[in-house]
Amino acid sequence: MNKKLIIAILGLVFGMNMQAEDKVPTVLELSLTQAQDYAVEQNRSLQNASLAVQQSKMQRWQTIASMLPQVQGTLGYTNMFNYEINFGGTGSNSQMDALYGVFAKMGIDTTGMTGSASGSMSRKMLPYVNAGIQASIALNAQMVVGALLNNLAVDMQKVTYSQNETNLRSSVTTSYVSVLVMEDILQLLDSSLMNIQALAEISQQAVNVGAAEQTTADQLRVRVNTLKNSINSSKRNLELSKNSLKVLLDVPAETQLVLTSKMDEMLSAENVLKLLGEDFNINNNYNYQLLQMNTELAKKNVTMAAVAYVPTLSAYYQYTYRKDIGEGGFNMTPPHTAGVSLTMPLFTAGKNGAAIKEKKLAYQAAQNTLAETKDNLGIQYQQLRFNLQNAYEAYINEKDNMEVTQRVFASTTNKFHWGAASNLELTNASNDLISAQSNYVQAIMALVNAQVELEKFLNN
Repeated sequence: MNKKLIIAILGLVFGMNMQAEDKVPTVLELSLTQAQDYAVEQNRSLQNASLAVQQSKMQRWQTIASMLPQVQGTLGYTNMFNYEINFGGTGSNSQMDALYGVFAKMGIDTTGMTGSASGSMSRKMLPYVNAGIQASIALNAQMVVGALLNNLAVDMQKVTYSQNETNLRSSVTTSYVSVLVMEDILQLLDSSLMNIQALAEISQQAVNVGAAEQTTADQLRVRVNTLKNSINSSKRNLELSKNSLKVLLDVPAETQLVLTSKMDEMLSAENVLKLLGEDFNINNNYNYQLLQMNTELAKKNVTMAAVAYVPTLSAYYQYTYRKDIGEGGFNMTPPHTAGVSLTMPLFTAGKNGAAIKEKKLAYQAAQNTLAETKDNLGIQYQQLRFNLQNAYEAYINEKDNMEVTQRVFASTTNKFHWGAASNLELTNASNDLISAQSNYVQAIMALVNAQVELEKFLNN
């Protein structure tokens, strides 16, 4: 039986380990939308933003709970080591009898009390156990306003979470497109390198048989090395883009990413025109929402400072049970106690008044910032639309330029192969191709950034 139990436990442990290993596949095939969703689910920074929302909710409940009755229980043991308490000085026996009578009327057990010849009365304090329950409640206007402030804090955390999610999706888009464009450029460079290498070999063979000069072959070797350097640089940039995307997706470094979306789909004229046709609703802008809430928070802080003049109402009830250990208990603790109090500030040396003025000034500053931002957001929207339009036009031009230089390079390579083009013409065509490819990459990234910035601004 024990052997079967051990086998079952080992099977469970290995099964859990296999599940942990399979949590992140070694190969991830993701479209752009899938990559964005995956990042939202896995990104720890966004998870922390979600936890911040939950923390704000717990803080709100703490504030609300502070206005509800609070109940506490106590349980204790006290030992005074037979300390003897003296109830009087000198007196006659009749005075002692009168003192006993007073204790009897108070309900105090006089068993164990001793009297001396001088007429004094004393008693040893016995150890005792006690238990009690106390219920209390305190309420003032600041608590109510504080609960409203906590509600506003929760809303601000929710907007911040949504803003962080939008920023994360935008970052994934930028890294995703960067990987795609670098993969395309590498394919083009590899194709060009194969052509140049073939020409370099042919030129070297011509030199070997005395049909061409060594200078021509050497210059082609220089072009081969130049293209190899460009390819190595592009590979490093591609690896950097992939690593950036892996960081956003929160996957291990050894995970292989396979991107299934096509770049032309994301950079289509239809998407750009649709985005340019979006109407700007300022209330959808996250920054404006946060500023609105910040202004409302400043307004409530004025109220919070003003209600400092409002009294605080407190009430409590306490039940206490006490039991002496030994003969002749001496219990003067009442079992039931209740009280109500009303506390109000009478003189604060101008502290509360200064606090109100300070909060009013802060509220006025928040209003000014909100109004200024409202005006600036309209201008920023127009600028972002202008940037997107220019970036798309530049992308179309650079894409066309790269296609033209690619054709020119292919034609020049073919002519050089048959001796109809010079080495200088081939070199210039190669330089033009590398330059056009670099400009093409920059145009794509500028277009993606312009598109992402406008989408974030519109909260699209």
